[in-house]
Amino acid sequence: MKGPTLSKSRILSGWQCHKRLWLEMHEPDKAEETPSMRRAYRVGHEAGRAAMELFPEGRLIGPEDPDEFPDLDAALRETRERLAGPGPLTLFEATFEHVGVLVRCDVLIRDADGRLRLVEVKASTKVKPVNHIDCAVQAWVLDGNGLRPDRIELAHIDNRFVYPGGGDYAGLFAFEDLTDKIVPVLAHVPEWLETYRALLAGPVPDIAIGPQCRNPWDCPFLAHCTPPGPDYPTRSLPGGGKAVWQLLAEGIDDIRDIPPGRLTSALQERVRRITVGGVPELRPDAGKALAALGWPRYYFDFETVSFPVPVWAGTRPYQALPFQWSCHVEAADGDVEHREWLADGGEAPMRACAESLITALGDSGPVFVYTGYEARVLADLVRQFPDLAEPLEAIGTRLVDLHPLTRDSYYHPEMRGSWSIKNVLPAIAPDLDYAGLGEIQEGNAASDAFLELLDPETSEDRRTSIRHDLLRYCRLDTEALFRLRHFLSSAS
Repeated sequence: MKGPTLSKSRILSGWQCHKRLWLEMHEPDKAEETPSMRRAYRVGHEAGRAAMELFPEGRLIGPEDPDEFPDLDAALRETRERLAGPGPLTLFEATFEHVGVLVRCDVLIRDADGRLRLVEVKASTKVKPVNHIDCAVQAWVLDGNGLRPDRIELAHIDNRFVYPGGGDYAGLFAFEDLTDKIVPVLAHVPEWLETYRALLAGPVPDIAIGPQCRNPWDCPFLAHCTPPGPDYPTRSLPGGGKAVWQLLAEGIDDIRDIPPGRLTSALQERVRRITVGGVPELRPDAGKALAALGWPRYYFDFETVSFPVPVWAGTRPYQALPFQWSCHVEAADGDVEHREWLADGGEAPMRACAESLITALGDSGPVFVYTGYEARVLADLVRQFPDLAEPLEAIGTRLVDLHPLTRDSYYHPEMRGSWSIKNVLPAIAPDLDYAGLGEIQEGNAASDAFLELLDPETSEDRRTSIRHDLLRYCRLDTEALFRLRHFLSSAS
C-alpha cells in the first residue's frame, strides 16, 4: 500500500474531488487562495489556539507557534519520545505516519490508566459528515502505530456560549463523541488510499465542475477548472439547484439557449426571458409602494465583525457585532445630509454604536436598508442593551427593505442572476463604482480591516488609511440605497 505520502487533508481533498487531489499533488501552483479561504484558515487557527488553552498541561509538538509548519521528521520523533515516557500526558499536534499516510492530531490525551482520547478541533458550530472521515483517518493511522483511541471526539464551537470575560473560555466548545460513528468509516480508508494512489499515478482526471467544487469546501482550483464561459452563464440562474446542473450536463451553458418552458422556477424563467430579450425590465409596483412613505427618509447600513472566539464580555461566537454605520438623510425638499459613525477600536463598540444611531435616525420616517441584515443586528442590540430597547425597537418598525422590492420589480441582463446591491448598482448607477474604492470593496474586507484596527501592532499611519477606506466604503453603500430608491420610484 506504500506509495506517495498522503496527509489527512489530501485524503479529504480526494474524497471531495479526485481532480482536486491530483492537482494538489502535481500542479499546486494552479491553486488560487481566495480571501474567503484565508479567512477560513484564520478562523480555524483561532479555534485551535483557544482549544489549547483548555488543556494547560498540554505540550505542543513542533514549533512554539502552532501556525508555523514543523519539521515533520522531528515532529514524528518528538511524538514517539513523548509517548514512550510514563504517566498521563496531553499532546497538541502529535504527529504520526503509517504506510505513507501522515496525520497531526489536534489534541491527544493519555490518562493515568493509559486510555487514549483523541480530540479533533473545528471552528464550525456543528458536526458535519466530513468530520467523521477526518477523525477516521486519524484513528486508522494511530491504530497502525499500535495506539487505539478509547474515545474519539469532535470539539466544535458552541454558539450558545456567552463569554464572561477575563479569559474564561470554559464552555466555548461542545465535545461530541464520534467513537462509534466512525467505526463504519474506518474500513474505507485502505480503499481510498488504493484509489488515490492509482489516480495519482495516471493523468489528470477528466472531471467537470459541479456541486463538489463547493462542497464541503470551496476548491482552490475552481478558477483553473472553470472553462471560459458565455456572457450569460446558466450557472448564474438564481437559486441554482438540480435544474441548473442538468442543463449544464446537457451542454446548455448559456441562459439564452435554455428552451422556453424548461424552467419551473418563476424567478429563473423571468431571468431567462429578460436575458433573451436583452432589455431590462422595471415594473411600477415598487415605485407605487415607495411613494406612499413619509419624510424624512433615511438610507442606512451597518458594518459588523464577528469572532469564533469572543473577545468582548457578554458576546457569543460568530455574533455579528456592529462597529460602523452610514446614513444618508433625505428631506422632503430634496436636501440630503450624510451621517456616519466608526468605532475607535479596542473597547467593545456595540453600546456606543446603538446610542449614536438612535440619535442619528430620529423618531419618524422610513429607514431604507438592503436585505434583513440590519433588522437582525438591531434585534441583537435590543437583547444586549434592554435599557435602549424602546428606541431601538421603534427604529426596527421603520425599516423598509429594498431588496425584495428590487427583486420583484427590476432585472437587467447584466445583473447575471444576482440582486446583490453590487450587481444592481452598475445597472442603475454606473457612476458609483465599488472597484474605484481602496482596499475595502465588500463587507468581509471591511470586517477584516476592522480586525486590523484592533491589532495594537498596527501603525498610526495604517490606522488612518484603514479608517479612511472604511468610511468611504460604508458611505457608498448608503449612497447606493439612495440612488436605488430614486430609480425604483421613477417607474411609479
